[in-house]
Order: sequence, then C-alpha cells, then structure tokens
Amino acid sequence: MQGFAAVDFGFAREVLQRGIAALFVVAFTSTLNQFPALLGEHGLLPAPRLLDWARARTQAGARWMLRPTLFRWVRYTDRRLRALCVGGIVVAVLLVAGVPQLGPPWVPALCFLALWLGYMSITSIGQTFYGFGWEMLLLEAGFLAAFLGSSDQPPATAVIVLFWWLLFRLEFGAGMIKIRGGREWRDLTALMYHHETQPMPGPLSRQAHLLPAWFHRLEVLGNHVAQLVVPFFVFAPILGLWVPGPVPAIVGAVAASVVIATQLWLVLTGNFAWLNWATIVIAFSGYGIPTGRGSGTLPVWWIVVTSAVTVLFVVLSWWPLRNLFARRQLMNASFNTWQLANAYGAFGTVTKKRIEYVIEGTEDENPDAATWTEYVFKGKPGPVRRIPRQYAPYHLRLDWLMWFLPLGRSLDDWFRMLLVRLLEADAATLRLLDDDPFDGRRPRYVRVISYRYRFATRAQLRRSGRRWERDRRHVLVAPVSLGALI
Repeated sequence: MQGFAAVDFGFAREVLQRGIAALFVVAFTSTLNQFPALLGEHGLLPAPRLLDWARARTQAGARWMLRPTLFRWVRYTDRRLRALCVGGIVVAVLLVAGVPQLGPPWVPALCFLALWLGYMSITSIGQTFYGFGWEMLLLEAGFLAAFLGSSDQPPATAVIVLFWWLLFRLEFGAGMIKIRGGREWRDLTALMYHHETQPMPGPLSRQAHLLPAWFHRLEVLGNHVAQLVVPFFVFAPILGLWVPGPVPAIVGAVAASVVIATQLWLVLTGNFAWLNWATIVIAFSGYGIPTGRGSGTLPVWWIVVTSAVTVLFVVLSWWPLRNLFARRQLMNASFNTWQLANAYGAFGTVTKKRIEYVIEGTEDENPDAATWTEYVFKGKPGPVRRIPRQYAPYHLRLDWLMWFLPLGRSLDDWFRMLLVRLLEADAATLRLLDDDPFDGRRPRYVRVISYRYRFATRAQLRRSGRRWERDRRHVLVAPVSLGALI
C-alpha cells in the first residue's frame, strides 16, 4: 500500500462492493416481502401513523423526530414502498454484476449512496421491526462502499482503512460487550446455552448444542481471542508504509481470515440475518494481494472527495471510540442522524432457558371444549419434529420479534394486532407464517400458550423422533375472539 492509492487492495475492493450490494439485495427483498404486512398501511405498526405523528409535531414547532427518510416529503403508500424496494434491488443487482464500476468513480458512488438513502428511508420508519444492529451496519458499509471507486483504478487507502476501523468496532465492540456482560462469558459457559436459546436456531444448532462442555469452553475462548485480540492486527498493513516486505500484509490477511472463520462457524450454527455475512464481507478488506509496488494513481478530485469522507469519519469516530472504553458501553447505538461511525455489539448476556409463545386457533364455538390448532412460523421453533431451517442472510422479522416477547415484562402492541390479524384471517399476515391451518377461514378464537423448549438428546431423538422437547408452562392469553380485541 503506498500513498493515496491502495494498489494491492483491488481484490478486496471487488469483494466489498459486490458483497455489500448483494446484502442490499437481501435487505430490500426482505422489506418487499414483509414491510407491508408488518408496517404498511394496514400493518401491525402502521408506518403512516408514525409519519403523521412526526409531521404533527413538526407543524407544532417541534423538531422532526425521525431519522432521514424520503417519506418525510413523499407520502407513504405501500405501492411507493414496493417501488422503492424494486428500485433498490435493481441498482444493487447492477452493482453485484459490476456494471456501474465500469464507469468513472462517481457512478458507483451515486449508486451506493442511493441504496444508503433508500434503505435508511425504510429503517427510519421501521420501528421495532428494524431495530437490529445489522440494519445500521449495512447502512454504514453501504455509505463507505460509495467511495471505493471504479474498477479501472485502485481504491483509496483511506477508505480501505475506514473499513478496517468499521471491522474493529464491529468485532472489538462485540467482544467488550460480552466481557462486561453476563458472567457466562467470563466463566466460559455461554455457549453451553446459546446454541439452544438463540433467537432462531439453524439446521446444525442442535448438533452444536450437544457437543461436549470442553468444546463449548473452547468456543467461548476462541470467540474472545477473535474479538478482543485479533481486531488490532487488522491494521497491520499500515506498517507497510514503513516496514518493507510482505509481513504486514500477511499479518492483516491472517487476522481477517480468523474473523471470517469464526463468522462462518456462526453461519453454520445459527440464523443471524446478514450480520455474519456482512462481517465476512467487511473482513475481506484485510486481504492485500501483493502486485508489486505498482503505479496506480487516483484523480485529484477523487483524492479530495475520499479525504473529506475520511476527515468526516475521524470526527464522528470520537463517540464510538469513547463508547468502546466506557463502563456503560452502548450496544448497537448511533451517535448521529445519518447512522455513520456507529457502535456495535451483540449478546452481552445469554439466556439460559428457551421460552416460546405458541399461538393456537380454533373454529369451535366452545373454547373450553375446543380442538386447537397451532400456527406455525417459518423460522422460530414450533413443531417438535421439525428440523430448524436455514434462512440467513434473509431476515424473518416477525420470527425474531417473537423471540424477544418472553424477555419483556408485557406483550407489545404489535403482538395484540397480530392476534387481531389472525382472527381476521388477513392474507398478508398469514403469508408471513409457514402455513395457514384454516385455509383462509376465520377462526372463532385464538389463544397463546407459553412453553419451555429444549433440544432433544440423541437418545430422546432415537426414541421419539422429536428434535425438541417442550413443557407447557401456562396459558399466556386465554381464548379471545375478534370482538373482544377490537
């Protein structure tokens, strides 16, 4: 790496641009399929209602209370939301194919900035269904990708370093959250529980959970090394400015490889939307493939632009840097309106028991003597014989929110509306589920039962064919009809 041009990081730039664009395809597709039912005009938490509230406050003299969104100026409709998603998918697919990168650097820059602004317009009104760390991670990565340049020139050194800084905040922040969090991370027992109690297990989660205790302790220890030690070595290629030879680049590539390996294990054993895949893509910024000293040059105007972006991030980075070493470290926090230079982290504590809320419905007139049928979700545990499915990097937002319900003190408003939509046999809502047990008919009643779920042991699976063992705890919501809820 020399001067303003990172001449050995052309491969890294290709992976970053195409990988981040591919994640935008997933994000916009997830929104296209789920946003109208969850947050649309007739959604569980209607975004138009939130926008009307924000506009009323603004007209009364208060400041605009939401993050930037195109729907502040263009009135929200489900049709416009779908148009935004389709447009985002088209632009992102072109970037995956590398078409805008064939032009001057301002062409891919405008494309990525359009994705950034378009997706931020969605997350800004997404409320609790978009309150996940990987949303802001994708936005920040998309903004930085806008300044990686075109295929006919090397990427700017400063932008590659900004990706290292993003990877450092992502990994080291997560590591510090764990060390400061539950004791299970310090006594190395966290992963004796986590594979079973994580929000949405995958096909191999049960096998991972049944591994011996010594392996789980090694998992936690390896996680601490990968997140608390390795991220510092990502910056090693900077030494290449002063230390001759390939060693700095090799150290940086090894550090990136360790991060990728740990993230691939998480991909195999869970469903964390695009969090792991985004980390893997960003980690490729550490691969400097030597091509000699090179003579790659950048246009002066592009050096000015990327330098200005770097100065902006240096200023904005004070808050996340201070947060990394704060006693009360914030997790997945943004310190500015545009969600740049954020703080990241996940699973500071690990739940020890898996509690699932199972929704059941019946067409019988007498709920006390009724036959109840369970609503089955696509990703969250339900039928005890079903193998958990792999959905990541696709994000099942309703399934994830269902996992959070037992962790709260009361049922959220969106959950009450979910019961209403099920009683109405609302087609859009039912498409979010794996199956409609009533084939479009309205049930007379629904109820909610709380269960304790455990992965079946190998002996239990051989004996019963069940991959989950579950114990009924109590009736959380007694049988209720549509008239009682509206």
